[in-house]
Amino acid sequence: MGEIVGDEKRRRGRPSSANAISHEQILDAVQEILQEKSVRDLTIEEVARRAGVGKPTIYKWWPSKAALVLDLFEERMVGTLAVPHAATAEEAIRGQVAELIRLLNGFFGKVARELIAEGQSDPDVLREYRERYLSKRRAFTYGVIERAKASGEFRSDADPGIVTDMIYGTIYYRLLIQHEPLDAAFGSKIVDDVLVTIKQQ
Repeated sequence: MGEIVGDEKRRRGRPSSANAISHEQILDAVQEILQEKSVRDLTIEEVARRAGVGKPTIYKWWPSKAALVLDLFEERMVGTLAVPHAATAEEAIRGQVAELIRLLNGFFGKVARELIAEGQSDPDVLREYRERYLSKRRAFTYGVIERAKASGEFRSDADPGIVTDMIYGTIYYRLLIQHEPLDAAFGSKIVDDVLVTIKQQ
C-alpha cells in the first residue's frame, strides 16, 4: 500500500471543473468498496474498474492508495473541527468529543480503525494519517487549550499535548480494542475527569 507513483509533489485533491466528475466517481467507488472490504483489501485496479476510469487517471491525482483513501476521509467523512456557538474551551472540547464519538460509531470509525491498523505495517499510511488528519485535529485542540490558559479558564501549567492525549487517546483506545462501549456517556465522563484536573478553581 505504500507504493508511490510519480512525483510526490504532484497536486492532490480536487481537480479542475473539467475533471470534477471523474474525481467524484473515483471517490464514490472508493466509498462503495470500503463498505464491502477493508482498506487493506482495496486495490487501485478495483477502484478504476468500478469508477469507469483508467489507473493513470487515478495516479494523476493520487500518488498512492493511502493518499486516495485519506482524500475520501478528509472530503467526505471528517467534517469541521469547529464547534459553533461554544462560549468556553470546555464547551468546545465537549462538542468535539461528542461529534467524534458519533462519527467513530459509523463508517468513519471503520475506516479510521483500518487506516491505523494498516499503518502498523506500512509507514506511508501512518504518515499520511498523521499529517493529513491527526495533526490538524491536535493543532485545533491545542489552540483551544492555549486560549483557555490565556483567559484563565484552564491552569497556566496545563500541557496541551498531555491533555489532548488523555482525552482523545482514551477514545481511540476504545475504538481499536473494542473492550467497552464507545458512547456519549463515556465521552462526557472522560471530559469531566480530565478537565477537573486543569480548570482554575
